[in-house]
Amino acid sequence: MTPTARLQAAIDLLTEVLATPRPADAVASAFFRARRYIGAKDRTDVAEKVYGILRRWARLHWWLNRVGYGGANADGTAQPAVDARALLIADELLTRGRSASSVAEHFNGGKFAPAPLEAHERALIQALETHTLDHPQQPDAVVAEVPDWAADTLRNALGDRFVPEMQAMLGAAPMDLRVNPVKGTRDQALAALAKAGVQAEPTKISALGIRVRNRFPIATLKAFQDGLLEIQDEGSQLVAFAANPQPGQQVVDFCAGAGGKTLAIAAMMNNKGRVVACDVLDGRLKRAQERFRRAGLHNIETRPIKSARDPWVKRHKGRFDRVVVDAPCSGTGTWRRNPDARWRQLGPGLSELLPLQAEILDSAARLVRPGGRLVYATCSLLPEENQDQVTGFLAGHPDFTLLPITEAWPDGMGTPPSTNGMLSLSPARHDTDGFFAAVMVRKEAAAADEPEGAEEAGEDAAEA
Repeated sequence: MTPTARLQAAIDLLTEVLATPRPADAVASAFFRARRYIGAKDRTDVAEKVYGILRRWARLHWWLNRVGYGGANADGTAQPAVDARALLIADELLTRGRSASSVAEHFNGGKFAPAPLEAHERALIQALETHTLDHPQQPDAVVAEVPDWAADTLRNALGDRFVPEMQAMLGAAPMDLRVNPVKGTRDQALAALAKAGVQAEPTKISALGIRVRNRFPIATLKAFQDGLLEIQDEGSQLVAFAANPQPGQQVVDFCAGAGGKTLAIAAMMNNKGRVVACDVLDGRLKRAQERFRRAGLHNIETRPIKSARDPWVKRHKGRFDRVVVDAPCSGTGTWRRNPDARWRQLGPGLSELLPLQAEILDSAARLVRPGGRLVYATCSLLPEENQDQVTGFLAGHPDFTLLPITEAWPDGMGTPPSTNGMLSLSPARHDTDGFFAAVMVRKEAAAADEPEGAEEAGEDAAEA
């Protein structure tokens, strides 16, 4: 593709992202599937242009607003709208340092090129020429690319680390892999990657993790196809370590989703015992089953549930040694991977998520046997979703106590980052996604609050 054609493709993709109520990565995948004539290098260039704009969203909009875009004039007349073309023009000038004439010549209306500039776009180019993306008058939240709904709570939680922590979210996330110990060792996996020309090294915290340093289609590797490797961020791997499941135990992954943590848990159990993967989205569980088979794990069963209060929970209370709740959350810890999540609410907002998290945690706790462990995790950096939820749960459930993460950690798996006894990870400090996990133990003296009856035995027999 010519540079002008790539620019038009980026405008088209960004337009679809802004107009479609789906995550940007899903929109991009569908966009390129429908345009298979776009080669791999061109796809990379187009995607990087669009994702770059999503990562620089606040600063680009600050500049557009400064030069009269996206609002109303003093006399009440409307300013030009901030659309994909305006954002691409601003990014070419402010981020890539293009000259006004260079940008203008790309909008020439030629074959596969963007349509000619309108008068307000020519004025925009002239207004932004010679400027750079950053400006001393930009507020901290703009510099850090943090939306209004999260700025105050993150600023209060992070203090003077607010800007550097959030700026660590602005780059693309690395690709991390997890070794499946049922299939082999990390040394064997590293050797297989090196043989295939993949630059990789052990992760710093996860004893099962590998970080890939160069772009490579991992799914084409035999080591991946044979189940030795899984794609999983190092921070997500550590949530399974927090659960520290043992071979032969009974474990529930209550919000299993695509099954990444389920796989890690089942492999740590060496295929012995039972792992139940639960989720309200049956389709995700069905897709996860292929991952389970590829990993060679046969101690996993799936259980679709209708809600956190599904009758299955009541019928199986007090049965499980480990219950992992990777709760639905704001996803603030994954902004490196999902930069559009800062600016577009595609699911429940924080006011809906907080009571939902509390309800899920309260219901899932019923599954924990006396002496068993309840692991609460999120991919969030917000205290309301993390420490505050744990504090509230413990206040309402005196039969549970917090187990310091260092005591919960598996032997021989290194030392976990600990904050007030809980796992707390961030890109700036650990170069992982932002993850949180807390481990709570049900006291041995606690008894089930309701007797198990014939209904439970009947269902177990039917399930068997």
